[in-house]
Amino acid sequence: MNPVKHVAIIMDGNGRWGIRHNNSRNAGHRAGLNTVETIINESIKENIKYLSLFTFSTENWKRPKIEINFLFNLLENFLSKKINYLVKKKIKLKFIGAINKLPSKLKKLIKESEAKTLKNLGLQLNIALNYGSKDEIINSIKLINKKNIMVNNKNINKYLFTKDIPDPDILIRTGNTQRLSNFMLWQLAYTEIFFEKKLWPDFNLNDFKKILKKFRKIKRNFGSI
Repeated sequence: MNPVKHVAIIMDGNGRWGIRHNNSRNAGHRAGLNTVETIINESIKENIKYLSLFTFSTENWKRPKIEINFLFNLLENFLSKKINYLVKKKIKLKFIGAINKLPSKLKKLIKESEAKTLKNLGLQLNIALNYGSKDEIINSIKLINKKNIMVNNKNINKYLFTKDIPDPDILIRTGNTQRLSNFMLWQLAYTEIFFEKKLWPDFNLNDFKKILKKFRKIKRNFGSI
């Protein structure tokens, strides 16, 4: 039986769900937070050590400004209102991506949230924010060249946003779309990928459990056979 240490999720379909149910993409983003809490709680129960959520990509800046502002406000409210819950649950927060390019209020909240949960030893919740995998890899190689050290697997890993985080065992993408969308391209080399037809707000506990069960039965060879 395969142990599940790290689950990564591309939470696709919020906007489409919002249009379908409330004629508002933002309503879908708000509804998607309920699914996030469900998956966090189940990850803790399943003793999963790392949960990575693709929250905002470097390409998402192309969206309407009003939607971008709503997303950032939603995250700010989540961090402000849920920080005590995260501490109680012993969750460690880690943000990966070009955080320095985000609005100052959000950057401040991110730093405070990471500091408050730094010593927590339970689930590590990695939030990919202003994240793009191609930029991440290029940045890692630039740092390697700057330090005048060898370009190899070990050093590239060392300078990625995900340093000290094991590669995902599972990637889940909801929303009936089968692509990686510039998410953890380096880290997903041997990850088992599950594409789900459901939009993210409709993804539920049973869906998550089925994927974990299916993964645990997979024979993983990592290229050896």
